[in-house]
Amino acid sequence: MSEQELEELEFGQEHEPDDEFFEHYKVVADKGQNPLRVDKFLMNRLLNATRNRIQNAAKQGFVRVNQSPVKSNYKVKAGDEVTLVLPHPPRNIELIPQDIPLDIVFEDEYLLIVNKQPGMVVHPGYGNYTGTLVNGLLHHFGHLPQIESDLPRPGLAHRIDKDTTGLLVIAKDEDVLSHLANQFFHHSIEREYHALVWGNVQEDQGTIDVYLMRSPQDRKVIIGTMDAEKGKRAITHYNVKERYGFATYVTCKLETGRTHQIRAHFKYLGHTLFNDAFYGGDKILAGTGINRFKTFVENTFKVMPRQALHAAKLGFEHPVTKQDMLFEQPLPNDFAEALDRFRKFNANYGMTQ
Repeated sequence: MSEQELEELEFGQEHEPDDEFFEHYKVVADKGQNPLRVDKFLMNRLLNATRNRIQNAAKQGFVRVNQSPVKSNYKVKAGDEVTLVLPHPPRNIELIPQDIPLDIVFEDEYLLIVNKQPGMVVHPGYGNYTGTLVNGLLHHFGHLPQIESDLPRPGLAHRIDKDTTGLLVIAKDEDVLSHLANQFFHHSIEREYHALVWGNVQEDQGTIDVYLMRSPQDRKVIIGTMDAEKGKRAITHYNVKERYGFATYVTCKLETGRTHQIRAHFKYLGHTLFNDAFYGGDKILAGTGINRFKTFVENTFKVMPRQALHAAKLGFEHPVTKQDMLFEQPLPNDFAEALDRFRKFNANYGMTQ
């Protein structure tokens, strides 16, 4: 099974009891099979499958023996037919080259730096099989390397969210990709993001050292926790660049690279990113009693219809030349216009909390 399917087994999707399910994996226990818990049975057969993933899948009814849902402690015996199902048909993702415009910042024979535009998905996945950055890169290169994995992310040592803009590095061969991935793993990559967050951030600079985990209520949402056993440690350093009373413009440097790290960290602090619909930032979270501010925000949402997050700086050691590479990308037009609107509004009305 692919990594994406395994994630779906773990995190699940909302579905009704009478939804149609589709088989994604099936195995029949051989004649010599001694009784063994189904979670251990599947762990031995599925690459990258963790016991936690399989147990969560069983809770959702995705693990079945002889066509009936079973709990994770069910003992598989000889002749049992064990299946994993999901509420959508299996699909092998075919990577199709597409002529998609790319904003190329730098390119040599080993790697490429691209400035990703808002709304562009980085790599194909369930619901986004075409029109992604990878599809465009395949057209540009003709071939992309891939580290041994089921993930359809050729050439990518890292990624940024669909509605986040900014710098990404793409490798042209396996050795370069492996070298870059190693730098990300050891946190030696320099990354700086710019963000507009709700509210007046109290300190001019600070460090958010908060563990991140999947929300039990919605497994697509990342939440902060101080429980080291439940979450993974994530560290974000920030500096305040400008204050607008009811919003703050900050820069962030990542010490770790967790999913939704900046978005989840600032949500945890009570300063959700501006217009981040996934975390509630598309609501007016400050200055709610001021009509002119309400109108101003609604119009600014239209100017920047996405979360205010931009990957502005990317630095690393070139895998081949060993030179220190540093790239900077100015704010995209929508982000810059949103900030300019806040500056003017604050200058005219002196908004404070």
